[in-house]
Amino acid sequence: MRRSTAAAVGTLTGAALIVGVRLSVSAPVVPSAAPPAVDLANSGQDADPEPAGSASKKPSSKKPAAKPTEEADASGEAGGSGLKNGIFKGSAAKNPYGTIQVSIKISGGKITAADATYPVTGDSATINPPAIASLKQSTLKAQSADVDAVSGATFTSESYVKSLQAAIDEATA
Repeated sequence: MRRSTAAAVGTLTGAALIVGVRLSVSAPVVPSAAPPAVDLANSGQDADPEPAGSASKKPSSKKPAAKPTEEADASGEAGGSGLKNGIFKGSAAKNPYGTIQVSIKISGGKITAADATYPVTGDSATINPPAIASLKQSTLKAQSADVDAVSGATFTSESYVKSLQAAIDEATA
């Protein structure tokens, strides 16, 4: 009888310790704020940027985004790549975790900058920022939508590529 009592007490004590330790572990703190917006239109210029959280729409006195530069020929194409200089926004691509939309800046017929809006809530807050950063670098290196998916961020990668291709299509239209 003593052995069975000791075994039961030991088992219950062990289970209580495991549950107690498990309950005391908390999830890592994840920032819930959106990533800082990148202003593709004013890259490298000191301008008065509009706050990222601003919901008001005011008329812009800036020049149109898809403007040809001096390097472009009469058709607006530059460098023989078939891409028009300017800033182009791809269509929003939805996935089970949110919507991703890519914007690209074309200068001299090459993609010189890429930016994306993406969800930053729940698991997306830890998965999306590094995945999008990797996809941006791949975009600048590949100069096309032919970029490899990021492991662990399949939906993000697929949505990014879909929106990127739409932006590139806009730049060639």
